[in-house]
Amino acid sequence: MQKLRRGIMTRPWRTAAVASTVAVAIAVPVAVAQASPEPPPEVSAKGAYLLDTGSDKELMAKAADTRRPMASTTKIMTALVVLETKGLNLNQQVTVKQEYRDYVAKAGASTADLQTGDKLTVNQLLYGMLLPSGADAAMALADTFGTGATTDERTKSFVSKMNTKAQNLGLKNTKFDAFDGLAAGSDNYTTPSDLARIAERAMENKTFDTVVGSESTKQEAPAANGRTRYYSWDNTNRLLGSYKGAIGVKTGTTTSAGPCLVFAAKRGDRTVVGVLLNDEKDRYPDAAKMLDWTFDTETQVKWRQLPKDVQRD
Repeated sequence: MQKLRRGIMTRPWRTAAVASTVAVAIAVPVAVAQASPEPPPEVSAKGAYLLDTGSDKELMAKAADTRRPMASTTKIMTALVVLETKGLNLNQQVTVKQEYRDYVAKAGASTADLQTGDKLTVNQLLYGMLLPSGADAAMALADTFGTGATTDERTKSFVSKMNTKAQNLGLKNTKFDAFDGLAAGSDNYTTPSDLARIAERAMENKTFDTVVGSESTKQEAPAANGRTRYYSWDNTNRLLGSYKGAIGVKTGTTTSAGPCLVFAAKRGDRTVVGVLLNDEKDRYPDAAKMLDWTFDTETQVKWRQLPKDVQRD
């Protein structure tokens, strides 16, 4: 069984803070961040992490630096690259290509069920990617924000941007080879601690924060036939609407990665981000246990049920 640890983490993009932290650590014993006088809860995930975003302190860790596949939690970075694009226009319209639907069908991926010829805004595609975990929406964004003469070239260049972003954030144990987590090989991986940093950065963006905090959304878009298409998407993250204070973030499940969950919650003036990778048994109850331990409380949770016809992720 992996041991849980407590410690302190500093954002990699705050280099001055890193130097200061190291100096202090050498001079005096470092105070350990503690959410509760009780020891951290045991979780069934193979990798777990909990971060206090206000103090930038690590609260709990289990195999925090072990590389693992991350499934659709990859889409957090996809969104981050889009949202930090210079001159971004969230109202830019993107025409849905048949290629996006073909990709989803061939890969057996989760989908936003985008219809060929419809025109959705970048903002709407973010909802379609992050709530129902639509790989078609992810491909549309990668195709739009990548560079090259073909869809294949543009999506590959977008993945390169994801890796550049990871490098700029100082994440040495994260690599992407897909825009949606459906990697063909083994080069789509992260660690619980790295993924928490990605989520923390993304949650600083108001648009991302709004999207991932939505239990559901209804959108309308110009359809290919000249009429209006209505899209209705439910958030696959069942922590939302179930646990008091939950504000995000993203689910993910593949055979190799197992069930994964990146989550965030806020109570009072305190916000925390958590990660669970390969949690075959209880990712939502595990997240609730971690949050209860953090906030030193005990929450009675009635889990939000997704509609029967809604896909799970």
